[in-house]
Amino acid sequence: MILTEKKYTDFSWDFVGANTKQFTHCYHNYPAMMIPQIAERILTKYGADSHLLFDPYCGTGTSLVEANLKGINAIGTDLNPLARLIAKTKTTKINLQVLDLYLKDFNDYMFSLMFNYNNKVSVVIPQINNIDFWFDKSVQEKLAIIKTFIDKIEDESVSNFFKVAFSETVRESSFTRNSEFKLFRMTAEQMQKFNPDVFGLMQSKLARNHKGLKAFLEQKPKGNSKVYDFNTSNEVQYIENESVDIVITSPPYGDSRTTVAYGQFSRLANEWLDVENANQIDNNLMGGKRQKEVCNFDSLTLKESLEKIATLDEKRAKEVSSFYYDYQKSIENVAKTIKKGGYACYVVGNRKVKGKVLPTDEITKDFFENQGFSHIETIIRNIPNKRMPSKNSPTNITGKKDETMNKEYIVIMRKE
Repeated sequence: MILTEKKYTDFSWDFVGANTKQFTHCYHNYPAMMIPQIAERILTKYGADSHLLFDPYCGTGTSLVEANLKGINAIGTDLNPLARLIAKTKTTKINLQVLDLYLKDFNDYMFSLMFNYNNKVSVVIPQINNIDFWFDKSVQEKLAIIKTFIDKIEDESVSNFFKVAFSETVRESSFTRNSEFKLFRMTAEQMQKFNPDVFGLMQSKLARNHKGLKAFLEQKPKGNSKVYDFNTSNEVQYIENESVDIVITSPPYGDSRTTVAYGQFSRLANEWLDVENANQIDNNLMGGKRQKEVCNFDSLTLKESLEKIATLDEKRAKEVSSFYYDYQKSIENVAKTIKKGGYACYVVGNRKVKGKVLPTDEITKDFFENQGFSHIETIIRNIPNKRMPSKNSPTNITGKKDETMNKEYIVIMRKE
């Protein structure tokens, strides 16, 4: 890797020891989250006069929250219903007095149940594939009791607040190994010892999120956010051309089946929250639809990388090509929304396929340059906290692992 004046390592962007869970950022764990300090610093450096931020792969809304705190309106889109729910809830200014009434009702309800649990409450356990494989019977009943309470909440913003806490409770009370983003079941020995306090989990998530919301509201955020579900690889909706001041985003890595399993991570929660086809989310993400041939790209860097992979594995080269085909289309569509003089700031990782590094930072730069952008700088930072596995098994051969990404590249482009 050649470092230049425009591409350099800056350890101050590592944010070692920083509190990444301030304000509503505390709400919910999620794979490969952008830390708020990065979005905040980019906004300070490049978005001082911004009125509108766009995040085309907004995940749980980190950049949206940071924009709102600086009085900037924001629009985000994501294909995962759980991510959208979290992003929307993190940026919603809920009336605390109203929320507190619902929380008191819920805590009173839980208190009465804990002391009268033998008095069976009539609940309907949802139809979920392999529910007995992932949840103990008593856990299913307790989750259904909580869901019944949530389903009766008429205030949408309050209902969403409860759903976000419920989503984490679902995951943490399941037989999933919580140290993994993929769906892996505990061993039989682990399951025997596993006895989650479902009601206690829910109450602790609600209390933590309430504290984060209160801190967020105390900042008096003037910006507002809207969260949509359009796929930027196909089109951008609701945003006029050349209306966006700054894009700050962390796109998917393109390897949801091997490293960052967004769909698998959220599947159980999405199913409990009545999301249809919750097991198909990874197929709908960028690169989910396979191209029949390796595509031709206007990026010499990408062409060379694909050729190297194709000599080792033609099928994997097609899979990688499918991702970058969608990624290029997305960048073409996103580029149109940005004003002249506006910025596109992409936080990317350079993953390995068949032992070959895919320099997504250079590829991103190429794609934007093809759309009339100039390269301002690329800042390289270490990923000090555990937001993704340090190793994965790209070959699926037991014991044969390879290092995943331990650096991120913050690519800053400006529209000429």
